[in-house]
Amino acid sequence: MTVSRRELLVGAAAVACASTMPARSSFAQAAPLVALPALSVLDARETLAFALDAVPGQTEFVAGVPSETLGFNQSYLGPVVLLPSTATVRAAVTNRTDRTVSVHWHGLLVPGEIDGGPHQPIAPGETWSPTLPIDQARATLWFHTHVHGATAEGIYAGLAGVLLLDDGLDARRGLPAALGVDDLVLVIQDKRLDASGRAVYEPTSDDRMHGFLGDTILVNGAITPVAAVPAGIVKLRLLNAANARNLDLFFEDGRAMHIVASDQGLLPTPVRVNRLRLAPGERSEVLVDFSNAGTATLLSRPHAEGTGAGGMGHDMAGMGGMAGMVANEERFTAPFVIATFRPEPDLPVAIRSVPATLGPDEPVTMVPSATRPFVLNDMGNLVPPVDLLDALRRANTSDHAGHAMSVVGSMPGMAMPAGNAAPSADPVFGINGAPFDMARINFGTTLGMTERWIVGGEMMGHPFHVHGTRFRVIRDKDGQPRPENQGWKDTVFVDGEVELLVEFRSPAPATAAFMFHCHVLEHEDRGMMGQFTVGA
Repeated sequence: MTVSRRELLVGAAAVACASTMPARSSFAQAAPLVALPALSVLDARETLAFALDAVPGQTEFVAGVPSETLGFNQSYLGPVVLLPSTATVRAAVTNRTDRTVSVHWHGLLVPGEIDGGPHQPIAPGETWSPTLPIDQARATLWFHTHVHGATAEGIYAGLAGVLLLDDGLDARRGLPAALGVDDLVLVIQDKRLDASGRAVYEPTSDDRMHGFLGDTILVNGAITPVAAVPAGIVKLRLLNAANARNLDLFFEDGRAMHIVASDQGLLPTPVRVNRLRLAPGERSEVLVDFSNAGTATLLSRPHAEGTGAGGMGHDMAGMGGMAGMVANEERFTAPFVIATFRPEPDLPVAIRSVPATLGPDEPVTMVPSATRPFVLNDMGNLVPPVDLLDALRRANTSDHAGHAMSVVGSMPGMAMPAGNAAPSADPVFGINGAPFDMARINFGTTLGMTERWIVGGEMMGHPFHVHGTRFRVIRDKDGQPRPENQGWKDTVFVDGEVELLVEFRSPAPATAAFMFHCHVLEHEDRGMMGQFTVGA
């Protein structure tokens, strides 16, 4: 009897759930309560210029135990960069590390030449000086290194920060607007700590297959911190900056969250939820009422991978809409703490109620000019026959005319090595049957157009990000978009299949194409990525 790769993985997941899984990190259990670190702020709203230095450093996630880290302008992570929502801004990024880095402006709708992806590497000692023409809605965005094959390790080490596009109107909208007081930025990550408490990134083949999961949760670089907040309405800007962990957030006491913005800006009206799903790369702004006495604890359910297009998963972790296979490296077997919030009577309360409306909706107005299918593949680690290699290459040749891509289909257990290279012992991933190739443009489209994309994921769910564009989710796995998938987005969790309407507002030539990829960073680094041009 032949056992498929999919059947092996499903069986392995079932065994992992039935057995005793590793306990939560002892460092997280024993960590003293610390204040939520306030990320440094770099305000460029008036100067219209800012500088970032990628630097090496050491960070004590556990007191007295330094970990080797990287950061922008500091030893770990980067500042919150405040920018106008409409302006031309000069940036200068200097690489003071011993490795190649880049800075991708995740969510910023700028031309491909200054997008900061794999086409714009910054060598050690060099400075990159892009001019950013910003003209989009106020939003919570972020920036991070994006060197092909080294993105996972670089972001894990700390090369990431936050971009806030500000139009100065939040207070008028009835939204909290005092950054660091009632408007809090929370960068959520996980780390894997060794026996001494040092953060390590040593992915196994299983980690590359499922995505690297940590055993300790960090917010702004601190283990499960406590934030002092006003006894009123507070805005939480939540960023999932983990390599692979899906978050399923809720408050321990059941209090509501009101979603007011997703990746690309405000929703027309707040959406009340008790659970909020955030996949890697996604952002959400929520309002929470802390006017009642006592602390409130934000939790997440354990990571679950989703079911994939085949629908073979089931609710192993009680995750509901994020049900499916549980990664075999998951350390948590029950909901775990993200952060605790403590109302302080001395802090000023500016907002006492959730606004009824936030502004006009901005729907998609253009009829899609093309429909494109995308299948996010697990390619396995075997070498396919020569005739299949040739067929794959013919089916995935560059399409500069903007026609729909060919769907090669599912080929578990196969990968295309470069030249005569031997098959890799680690998994290789692809999209539409082919792993990423910097020399291949997957397709081309036209500036100002809108397209319909149908994106499906094999084996498990995948967070899907598109550079230089924004999109609306018009169909999710269960039909209508989930609450966190409303509004304009640039990253979406694909569990089964999603249908998107994608706008192309920024140009990208073949020498600086835009990426589309899975935001499980280990998948991206190992080939689950493609690129496209946007021409006049």
